[in-house]
Amino acid sequence: MDERRKMPRKYLIIYSRVFNRGSGQLLGYLADMSKAGAMVISDDAMPAETLIPLRIDLPPNQQFTVDHIDLIGRVAWCQPDLDPSFYNIGLEFIEPNEEQNAIIQVMIAEYEFRRELPDYPTSPSMLDRGDSIN
Repeated sequence: MDERRKMPRKYLIIYSRVFNRGSGQLLGYLADMSKAGAMVISDDAMPAETLIPLRIDLPPNQQFTVDHIDLIGRVAWCQPDLDPSFYNIGLEFIEPNEEQNAIIQVMIAEYEFRRELPDYPTSPSMLDRGDSIN
């Protein structure tokens, strides 16, 4: 699939539940998010271009004054996951307001999976070998 995403996705360390707000049906779990949209891991496929009233459960966080966020999402794409019993659904957020954008920013900032290596002190065995500390 050709990459058309304008904003980099941020993989999250939490898997918030995502519901169809209209029907109450669990759509799946949030896997990644950007200011423009999200990917949901779902049991069921969804047709592209479908508009869905979304409810995304929020993790407990003192910065949130609510326990969920309501958005409108458009299914941009849907494809089988590496595990063929699941589907990955790409959602585009349709015109989120300022409050919704603020919540999305907190979700990304607080729950992004960070890949930086910890700043561990140099091990004695490396010093003994004369390895560079840089």
